[in-house]
Amino acid sequence: MHDDFSIRLARSDDAVDIAAMSRDFIEQGLGWNWNVQRVANSIRQRETNVVVAMAADRLAGFGIMGYRDADAHLMLFAVKPAHRRKGIGTALMEWLESTARTAGIELIWLEARVNNAQALAFYRARGYRTLDRLHRYYSGIEDAVRIGKDLAAAQPSSFLDK
Repeated sequence: MHDDFSIRLARSDDAVDIAAMSRDFIEQGLGWNWNVQRVANSIRQRETNVVVAMAADRLAGFGIMGYRDADAHLMLFAVKPAHRRKGIGTALMEWLESTARTAGIELIWLEARVNNAQALAFYRARGYRTLDRLHRYYSGIEDAVRIGKDLAAAQPSSFLDK
């Protein structure tokens, strides 16, 4: 719990707001793939975490991450513009990374628009590096960059290392 916002797992009634944020802030100009039904399905799936940041009882940000055996795919991540640069994105990423470490995940990876400098700077500041460039990845229109973070290499040292 933070002073101005809280983080929790999404509930089914969050799907409408998450889908609208995806449409308005992530998928803008590309069509709308993460509609209410798809988000609601993700909330119900055991191999997916959907986490939300709430400020004044309203959705301020969210992340959707799917898990496999050793890696996790951060499929969607957004913070509303009015709530950016207030620690919400960082807190959401820390929650997702901590949960992934607990699950034994070694790598988190995601795609971002190649021209989204703000998002790429956010991820780079948190130890994410470029893995690949994907030409015409978004709707056959726009290039993406696949980036990732090796959680095994980023593990805090334990008392056994001393």
